[in-house]
Amino acid sequence: MYSWGMKKLLLLLAVPLFTQCGGGFGGTSVSESPAILNVSSWDPKEVQGRGDKYSQFNVSALNKNGAQALIARSAKGPLLDDKFGDFLKSAAREGMLLGAYHFVTMNQDPAAQADSFVNRVKAVARAKGISQNRILLVGDFDTKSTPDRLVKFIQRVHSRTGVYPVTYLENSDGLRSRLRNASADQKRIIRRSPYWLALYGPGGTERTMSRKGALTPDSLAELYDIWGGWTMWQYGGVVWENGASRAKHYRTSSWRSPRFFGNMAHPMERNVFKGDDDDLRAFWDRHSIRI
Repeated sequence: MYSWGMKKLLLLLAVPLFTQCGGGFGGTSVSESPAILNVSSWDPKEVQGRGDKYSQFNVSALNKNGAQALIARSAKGPLLDDKFGDFLKSAAREGMLLGAYHFVTMNQDPAAQADSFVNRVKAVARAKGISQNRILLVGDFDTKSTPDRLVKFIQRVHSRTGVYPVTYLENSDGLRSRLRNASADQKRIIRRSPYWLALYGPGGTERTMSRKGALTPDSLAELYDIWGGWTMWQYGGVVWENGASRAKHYRTSSWRSPRFFGNMAHPMERNVFKGDDDDLRAFWDRHSIRI
């Protein structure tokens, strides 16, 4: 198994387009910032190239291409993700950092969903024999979510585990407006949950432009008026057209990313972390539970 330093060197040599122009956003770049992938039962998506392949049973190609962490979906509301445990076990075997996210649906109480989430993460980790690992906890919130729903989920996870989960937001003008107008107490609680930002292009996921023009991750974070910035950025994702997936990723003159992750043959949801490798591990420790 390659060390992370060697993997980063190989990646830099093999894929020069991973570089960033100028100062970038928050000092991040695809090549120099820690790489995090997120997956669900939709993964792996169809093969679209001649590169490396992976499955929920073997993620060694992701590790070889420089991914330091894998965050797998546990459930969408009451619907359990059937690949969750296998993805975690495969990533643990590769020595990657582990994470789990729960999509908080609107048809159930968010506190009850938090209970289900924590229970499932613990049960699956034990069942898959990965109970000595730390697992990052994430709440993924619907575009129709309200501040009180975020607060209920965050507080219940914290009361159950002693850690504040990460918050991932599905972008919409409505959600931004509701969070921007949250109460001071609600913002204080939500702020303890680091912001995992999704932005695949300067037009935004809904082609919504910021007041300053084209969206950057920094300007999108400002629109919520809660966090001082963002912690993780999902710059690469997948859109579905006519039953097939298509890679979509942030690429401008000031911040560049390739169509695929490394030499992977599948389109993937890709993220950078704002910080270095030590910062990443400290962040993971703060917002994860040891089973």
